[in-house]
Amino acid sequence: MGKRLIAGLMLVMVTTVCLAQRGSSPRFRGSRIVDFNFDRRGVPDWEIDEEFPDDVFTFVRIMYNAQGNGWGKWRTDYPDSDLNFSYRLQQLTSLKVNPNPIILELTDPRLFDYPWIYIVEPGGEPGWAGLNLSPPEVKALRRYLDNGGFLMVDDFWGEREWYNFYIELKKVFPDREPVDLPLDHPVFHCVYELSEKPQVPSIDRAIQGRPYGITWEREDAKEPHYRGIFDDDGRLVVMICHNTDLGDGWEREGENKWYFHEFSEKKAYPLGINIVFYAMTH
Repeated sequence: MGKRLIAGLMLVMVTTVCLAQRGSSPRFRGSRIVDFNFDRRGVPDWEIDEEFPDDVFTFVRIMYNAQGNGWGKWRTDYPDSDLNFSYRLQQLTSLKVNPNPIILELTDPRLFDYPWIYIVEPGGEPGWAGLNLSPPEVKALRRYLDNGGFLMVDDFWGEREWYNFYIELKKVFPDREPVDLPLDHPVFHCVYELSEKPQVPSIDRAIQGRPYGITWEREDAKEPHYRGIFDDDGRLVVMICHNTDLGDGWEREGENKWYFHEFSEKKAYPLGINIVFYAMTH
C-alpha cells in the first residue's frame, strides 16, 4: 500500500496547481474565539456520508493559553495546514475525513469525541509566550490521553523551547519521560517507508539555507527529534516532533515548487499521514 500511496501523492501534487496559501484569521472577542469562518482558498470540499456523519477523521487543533496569559502561537499556519492536510488525507488514503478542521480548548467536553489532536509551537520564542497549561487543562489532557486519545506536537526548535515544553509535559505526565523513537519504530513505516527522520524547515528558512544544505532553524536544532510518551500498556499516546515543522510543509505546499517537492511531498505529508494512521490503528 505504501508504494501505491507514494505514487498517488506524487501524481496528484504535481498536477494540482495550488492549495491553500493564506486564509482569513479567526475573529476574537475578548479572550475567546467566536468565529472560524475561513476561506478554503481553493482547497476542494467533499461530502460526508449522511448515514455516518460522525464516522470520519477530524483535524483538531488545540487552542491554548500561553505564559503570561498571552495567546502564544497556537494558531500558527491556521487554517491552511489543517485544510491542506485534511484534503490530502482524504484524497490519498482510505480514511474518511472531515473536510472542515476544528479548533477546541482542552477543557471543551467535545474533546473526547475526537481521537487525535494537534498542538503547534508549544515552546515559545522571544516575543511569544509558550504553552502554559492550567490545572483544568492538565487534568483534561491526562484524562483524554489515558482514555485512548492521541496528541501530536509540532514545530518548536532548540533547547530552550524544548525545556519550556518539557516543563508543561511533566505537569501532565509527572510519572513518565519522553523517549526518542528509533527509526525502526512502526510510525515511520506504517504507510510510507521513511529512510530517515525528516527535518522540515519553514519555507523562508528552507529557501535561505538551500545553497548551503541547511534545513535547521537554529544552531542548537540541527538534529530532528521524534519523541514519544507511552502509557502503561505500551501505547504511544503523545508524538513530539521537535526541531522540525511538518505544519509548514502542509501549509505552504502551493507557494514554491522546490519547497513542495523537497519538503511537502517527500517529508511533511508522508510522516503526517503515518502519524495519523498509526494513531488510529494502534
